[in-house]
Amino acid sequence: MTDIKIFKNDAFRDERGELWTIYKNEFCPELVFNHDKISKSKKNVLRGLHTDKSYKLITCLHGKLQLVVVNFIESSPDYLKHQSFILDADDKEKTSILVPPYYLNGHLVLSDEAIFHYKWSYKGDYPDVSEQKSINWADPTLNIKWLSVDPILSERDSNSKFI
Repeated sequence: MTDIKIFKNDAFRDERGELWTIYKNEFCPELVFNHDKISKSKKNVLRGLHTDKSYKLITCLHGKLQLVVVNFIESSPDYLKHQSFILDADDKEKTSILVPPYYLNGHLVLSDEAIFHYKWSYKGDYPDVSEQKSINWADPTLNIKWLSVDPILSERDSNSKFI
């Protein structure tokens, strides 16, 4: 799916730790990021699948997670196709994924704990949860190969509808 952009940045490491870039304006000069969020979750927590009208630049800051992105634009030839990524904060290449508006995304924590960061680019007011669409993580139409068969879910994600 060509709408999803992948950015890989090398980290500088020495005995003190590491330093890396998540975003530079030259990556997507047409976007204005106006909101950052961080989610900290324990192993086997799955959040999603959710979509809204925003671009999201997603990075794993700590730990390891599986990120799944699904094209949810009905007019697209790639409608309902998905890609799965492993984002590992310990990888030398620090990977960030730019998820386009109206794409579903969800992440599953694979390490004991993970910190998930995303930058939002949206116009107008903050896109509240009530404006999001949610699809059940286990929808058989999508046939996503999650790396857990029994994840920890919120009530919202447990009760999300199938397509």
